[in-house]
Amino acid sequence: MFKVAVLKMKDIIKYAVGIVITILAIICISRYFSNQKENAKEVKQKIEEEVNTISNKSLTKCIEKVIPVASIVNKEYNDISEEDDQKTEKNYFQEILKTQISTIKGLETIEEKELKEIEIAKNEEEKKQEENSNKLETNLDSDAKTEVVTKNPIAENFNAQYGNVKIKNQTSNVLTTEIMTPDITIENKNIVLFHTHSCESYTPSQQYQYTSTGTFRTTDLNFTVTRVGTELEKNLKQYGYNVIHDTSYHDYPAYNGSYTRSLKTVENILQTTPSDIIIDIHRDAIGSRSDYAPTVKIGEDYAAQLMFVIGTNGGGLFHPNWNQNLKFAIKIQEKAEELYPGLFKPIMLTNSRYNQHTGKFASIIEVGATGNTLEQCLNSMKYLAIIMKEVI
Repeated sequence: MFKVAVLKMKDIIKYAVGIVITILAIICISRYFSNQKENAKEVKQKIEEEVNTISNKSLTKCIEKVIPVASIVNKEYNDISEEDDQKTEKNYFQEILKTQISTIKGLETIEEKELKEIEIAKNEEEKKQEENSNKLETNLDSDAKTEVVTKNPIAENFNAQYGNVKIKNQTSNVLTTEIMTPDITIENKNIVLFHTHSCESYTPSQQYQYTSTGTFRTTDLNFTVTRVGTELEKNLKQYGYNVIHDTSYHDYPAYNGSYTRSLKTVENILQTTPSDIIIDIHRDAIGSRSDYAPTVKIGEDYAAQLMFVIGTNGGGLFHPNWNQNLKFAIKIQEKAEELYPGLFKPIMLTNSRYNQHTGKFASIIEVGATGNTLEQCLNSMKYLAIIMKEVI
């Protein structure tokens, strides 16, 4: 037998309604959650947009967006800040400029100070030279009487004369007034002194004793014409002249070839120190008399007499300067006769060249002779320096 369940209509309706309600509930819940998902998506999108806004804009912009007043305040602040930055930048460059100007002024001050110190030193040097010059001239009485006091003199002879200047002309040249007139201008303050016969010496004295290495010769240059040259150098420098004094041996160890060696010396000097005034200082070797001592007395000083020896082209050697050399000697001796008459013996004009082609105003000056003492020759240099100062 089959069991048959009998359902009432009322129960069927009840179950149907329950099912419908359940289905509706499910549909509502599904829609709800679907909407929530879309809302969440929108919220997420909005959040991302805000994040991008914050990233792309400054925090200040965000604040301005929220608080409008902040925009105004921020703008004023930015204007002030920009102005301050401009001022700061301007002040910065001003400070740099001031620093550079100060540095430049500092450099200028240092340079001016150095120049001032150099100028002061130069003035002091000039003042010192002037004081030394005045002191020297004070010690040398310009009004002192000058007289020749040579004992056992050798007869003086000459055959030409210009004013008070006497000339012993040993050449075939006719000395006209035009040839002898000292119409030259001497501007060169470089003076070259040297010694072809460096070892020529004098009669030993109590003050200057030396060991001879020949007849009136010694290799000790403190007692020879070289020492005389040093004295002239010292006195000329007191008057501000630039003096090049060469103290090389030219006649030792061999006497022969002295002029060849001294010529090389002079040529080397002239390569670095151009000069018109070139003086070869010797001692007069005239005769064989050891007692011949040509001397003048100037005030209380005893000084050896001096003598110019001027060469020419008479020996056949090229010498275009000989007339200029002669004019120089005459000009110097003319002043000497004015200040210290008798200090110079007559000029000797010879046929030899003596390396005097090297300068317009080149010459030999012989200082004293074998009988003179070194003291007398040193005294002569004081007066020669004064004469040269007056002429050059």
